[in-house]
Amino acid sequence: MTHADTHRRIAGLYAIIDPAACRMPAVEVARMAIDGGARVLQWRDKTRDKGAQLADARAIAALCRDAGVLLIVNDHADLALACDADGVHLGQKALPIGAVRPIAGARIIGVSTNNAAEARAAEAAGADYVAVGAIFPTISKEVTRVADLDRIRAVKRAVRVPVVAIGGINASNIASVVEAGADAAAVISAICAADDPRAAARVLASAFGA
Repeated sequence: MTHADTHRRIAGLYAIIDPAACRMPAVEVARMAIDGGARVLQWRDKTRDKGAQLADARAIAALCRDAGVLLIVNDHADLALACDADGVHLGQKALPIGAVRPIAGARIIGVSTNNAAEARAAEAAGADYVAVGAIFPTISKEVTRVADLDRIRAVKRAVRVPVVAIGGINASNIASVVEAGADAAAVISAICAADDPRAAARVLASAFGA
């Protein structure tokens, strides 16, 4: 995938599928998120060993391939390869891009950042996109570093790669994230914890004109 392809496809609704946050089987939530208009999915399982995750990850990868949706795996480049995902997402405490790139090859690598300096450093190291947050309060993970809408604007000015906003994004505030310039909005609870993930995804995706 070329850089131009990455810029075009890391856009719109970015649904993070976390089994711990899901009210129904994770694969079904992924299917419904895709049906509702998600353009990127991330598989994120912080509780199970990678071997226990593989069946779900492969099932979601198959759904994504059939729908032309990107699949990113959180943290684990080896799991991304094992399920033939499109990329891997690295947190600030994960392995550095330079160590992961030989494993990931041409796959997409995204990096969590909190400010323009971190975003520039990630881009310089070879990140294909950067996530910035937490934009709003969130219950999906413990947040020690907050950001805001102005931080999205600052990161957009600082880098040329796509910028993904994350943290507490839902139907009531996603429009402000889009207005601030985010290329994509990553959500967990707003889809995984919804009574109807498909309908929730449809509302969120509509903020991007989808």
